[in-house]
Amino acid sequence: MLELEAAKLDGYLPGLSYLDTSRGIQPIVDKLPYNLQEKWMTYGSKYKRDHGISFPPFTVFANFIRTEAKTRTDPSFTFHSSNQLPERKQMPERFSKVPISVHKTQVQDKTENKEKITSTVNPNKQCPIHNKPHPLKRCRGFREKPLEERKQIIKRFNICFRCCSSTDHLAKNCTTDITCTECDSNNHISALHPGPAPQESKTPPPPQHGGENSKADVQEVTSRCTEVCGEGVSARECSKIILVNVYPAGHKEQRKRMYAILDEQSNRSLARSQFFELFRIQGASYPYTLKTCAGLTGVTGRRAGGFIVESINEQLSLPLPTLLECNDIPNNRSEIPTPQAASHHTHLHRIADKIPPLDSDADILLLLGRDVLRVHKVREQVNGPGDSPFAQKLDLGWVVVGDVCLDGVHRPTQVSSYKTFVLENGRASHLQPCNSQITVKETFTETPELSHSLRSFQASGCNVDRIGQQVFARTPDDHKSAPSVEDMRFLQIMDSEFYQDSDNSWVGPLPFRSPRQRLPNNRQLAYDRLMSLRRSLGKRPEMKAHFLEFMENMLARGHAEVAPSLAHNQECWYLPLFGVYHPKKPTKIRVVFDSSAPYEGVSLNDVLLTGPDLNNSLVGVLMRFRKEQVAVTADIEHMFHCLVVKESHRNFLRFLWYKDNDMSCEIIEYRMRVHIFGNSPSPS
Repeated sequence: MLELEAAKLDGYLPGLSYLDTSRGIQPIVDKLPYNLQEKWMTYGSKYKRDHGISFPPFTVFANFIRTEAKTRTDPSFTFHSSNQLPERKQMPERFSKVPISVHKTQVQDKTENKEKITSTVNPNKQCPIHNKPHPLKRCRGFREKPLEERKQIIKRFNICFRCCSSTDHLAKNCTTDITCTECDSNNHISALHPGPAPQESKTPPPPQHGGENSKADVQEVTSRCTEVCGEGVSARECSKIILVNVYPAGHKEQRKRMYAILDEQSNRSLARSQFFELFRIQGASYPYTLKTCAGLTGVTGRRAGGFIVESINEQLSLPLPTLLECNDIPNNRSEIPTPQAASHHTHLHRIADKIPPLDSDADILLLLGRDVLRVHKVREQVNGPGDSPFAQKLDLGWVVVGDVCLDGVHRPTQVSSYKTFVLENGRASHLQPCNSQITVKETFTETPELSHSLRSFQASGCNVDRIGQQVFARTPDDHKSAPSVEDMRFLQIMDSEFYQDSDNSWVGPLPFRSPRQRLPNNRQLAYDRLMSLRRSLGKRPEMKAHFLEFMENMLARGHAEVAPSLAHNQECWYLPLFGVYHPKKPTKIRVVFDSSAPYEGVSLNDVLLTGPDLNNSLVGVLMRFRKEQVAVTADIEHMFHCLVVKESHRNFLRFLWYKDNDMSCEIIEYRMRVHIFGNSPSPS
């Protein structure tokens, strides 16, 4: 925790701010003893009220844990009681009130005996008393029972008497570290503490305890309801799940029995991983997209082909298409139609014997979609009154669809509600809009020019200062970025010196800063870089060929020329060369003129104006892509080379290269006639 706090304070992990929320520290709070959880709830609530914040920060929680740890490890306050309480004799209970549940009819197929059911219960994940997803040691209903009854329950389910968390070992072999939060004993946990349970707090219990012992939620018992639904308190529903035989084509002796879901909303047939293991299918996994109500999900899975699906009566056999591996197939066995569920409805009584009994050894392994269209065709249908279930005869057998609970006594215990809010701007959202939302719509009016205001003021002849009324006027362009002083200077230079020559080529100057530093003669730097480039090209023949080809094309197109001699002490600049490859164009090199290479503390880009950013914004480009159905992109080859440099500025673009583009010849001076890729103002 100290490391987390230090990392959070450093600030290089902004995601740790999640620890300042209730959900962020909940996994840590869950690991604390129950009494410390209650104490933190009281301490945190008080801190929240006193400081007027939504939740205490992580540093407050860390200080609380350190204080409690220091208090509980202080040897000065460790007390041992010397008075031994007299043992209380346990009187045998002659009469115990045991709740009795009477079920008139039980139709759920349970082939396992009681010992087998109890052996599969994990008391650390599911309470064996209430069959709820909470640990037995945290079950309040179990804690409120007498000690002897608690021991009988543990013995009945073969649970460890020491930790109450496993059925794999006995108490004498248990190595789990336990502590009773009520007496600090290391021999039993709080759930097995003798005596009555501690008084509960008035705060609502956490969700993991389930609230199963509440007496206010007593369910009304109807004898007819147990005929179909069994012991549960939830309704029984059936869907299109049918028992079939599946085997590889030509190997009927390898057939396996399984349940298949018939789903006409799926365009492909799916199979669980257990299906592939059952037939020992090996192969590579292929990606595919799974589209559900939750959206699109990228999934990978194996594929299986060449299988035959057969009805139970062996009267129909159909070839299956290629099956995709998917473990998201629903696996709710309570929705499998059974003859008992159909026999208790008058209109379905005659087809009850045509539905096979529930096969406890067959798992739901297949989902057959529209690519096996014949299995979805209805040959006969039996309807009933109102909302009663109905039956359909398919090529693979009969299925029952609907709520088969008698008299509609049971209702679903869980409700899934998907609610969507529509915001003021028309956008959908899962978050509830603020009730205090205020929408302000302002109508902007253009501000007249200041010269017009001056003329109006002078014409009025009034002494009242009305010019100040226009200083803070709003315009529709207020949200746009205003050009800087350098940007306006750049535009002035281009407006005055940018022109079209006799060859219909656009000519522009180099936008120098004013004032600027005089550039030194850096010919020695360019020469050293050229020698380094020569050694590099000598080691890479392929790159050398690409480099010479680029220079040959540049010279042939007239983008560069042989530089004339310089006058005495004339200002100039030499550009070093280097080559780069595009990741998607490994056979095409681009020669870059390094305008950023410094010499004596200055480079060419240091004395040039960058110019305004006139490129299209990323948001604007994306909006254009969304506007129409088809988008087209294009690229202009040698875009910067289409603009000619003013002749008086070409000496600032000089470079050294070999005569006639032959590296065996002498080195001469060239200069660029066009704007180059490495200059900072070129994009503008």
